[in-house]
Amino acid sequence: MNDLLRITPRDNVAVALRALSAGETVSTGDMTLTLRTDVPAGHKTALADLAAGDKVIKYGFPIGAAKEDIPAGSHVHVHNLRTLLSGELTYTYQPTHPSLDPLPERTFMGYPRKDGRVGIRNELVILPTVGCVNDVARGLERDAQRLVGGGVERVYAFSHPYGCSQMTGDQENTRHILADLAAHPNFGGVLLLGLGCENSGIDIIRSYMGDFDPERVRFLVCQQVEDEHEAGMQLLGELAERMRGEERVPCPASKLVVGLKCGGSDGFSGITANPVIGGFSDRLGARGGTTILTEVPEMFGAETILMARAESEEVFEKTVALINDFKHYFEEYHQTIYENPSPGNKAGGISTLEDKALGCTQKSGFGPVRDVLKYAEQVRTPGLNLLSAPGNDLVAATACAAAGAQLVLFSTGRGTPFACPVPTVKISSNTPLAEKKRNWIDFDAGRLLSAGRTLPSLAEELEEFVIAVASGLEVKAERNGFHDLAIFKTGVTL
Repeated sequence: MNDLLRITPRDNVAVALRALSAGETVSTGDMTLTLRTDVPAGHKTALADLAAGDKVIKYGFPIGAAKEDIPAGSHVHVHNLRTLLSGELTYTYQPTHPSLDPLPERTFMGYPRKDGRVGIRNELVILPTVGCVNDVARGLERDAQRLVGGGVERVYAFSHPYGCSQMTGDQENTRHILADLAAHPNFGGVLLLGLGCENSGIDIIRSYMGDFDPERVRFLVCQQVEDEHEAGMQLLGELAERMRGEERVPCPASKLVVGLKCGGSDGFSGITANPVIGGFSDRLGARGGTTILTEVPEMFGAETILMARAESEEVFEKTVALINDFKHYFEEYHQTIYENPSPGNKAGGISTLEDKALGCTQKSGFGPVRDVLKYAEQVRTPGLNLLSAPGNDLVAATACAAAGAQLVLFSTGRGTPFACPVPTVKISSNTPLAEKKRNWIDFDAGRLLSAGRTLPSLAEELEEFVIAVASGLEVKAERNGFHDLAIFKTGVTL
């Protein structure tokens, strides 16, 4: 077994597959070298002498430049590597015209909705319009557990601090996210719970919901009733009774919408978990399904790869706007655009934002980019979509759910317990994490290295797992009772 992984023949660095010590003679392919320094697992070593200013190549692309001379066999990381990224750029459309060979249709067991979408869960949800009623929502969640059974799979309340004291863009974000979730296909019944004096009250959220199914939604304004808990329980009982007899039926996999997200990444994320997710994305796209790639700041440095895959010049221009608008957002608040990766990323072997981005975008596979979505905009085009949202795990995953994703695939090298409003599948980049955190991790992509599995076989296995989850298999976060909602905030709080 090799000690190092050289990802492409162009690379002048390789990734340590285990912790390596100075003085060891190690190999990758037919190349051997003696290490001058220790190299932790997941970190990089130079395969050739690099002069100060030389570009460091990984994934076949530059991930930065050497700050100083780096002899072959030396650890390459934040101490001797700097980013090459700068501000907003001008891009030219140079399409590669990728395509996916169709795969046969297959089915999962889901809940068809009147709007043509399909739920993979049939949950009863309490959704506050404003943070002032969060405790009321939690009380209803607690007492409504007795309604679980039959077609009612779970009862959840999603608390958040917004809905009032917000201005312009933030207020619009809150309204759209809440309206999108109130009509989400995973929710068989929704109680929209308002206070009565907030900026984004019940009537406003209802007006943002479009053509929703009135049989699945109830509205309660707490200031208008004597006992909001009693009134809420009555409405939840009505919804539960409506859901009680509903059953799963076969539904085409083309109805699946899956969010793609990573967090707590390490040096293995871009060579195991994210490529496996990318293989799944291509497989689902080939079956007519939809995937959503988000966390725009973690596309910086790899954006031209996505732009070249835009299926039309219109999609290319929308991708350019997606990238430069987010850079402008950073500049508007006088923040460094490339203040990334995180301390955990660096500890795991990721050195620059280019390094992180080239690994992150592996989740998109190789298929064409079909559309680009604004934050809180719902998906409308099958295939790979790009979605405007920050890198923050909870905010970005919630944005995927609001865009229409029925589940989110979340790769991680460090581990995290969180979950968003839809089932959140945790995929480990390394086998030790999967073995240590069995209560968090659903799928071990580290087997690509630890067990000698092939990427196509693991991508196919992940597809089978997703079909099982879509058909009702609980993920670890669901078993743990984890569920969160987070809304993007950019401006002033009144």
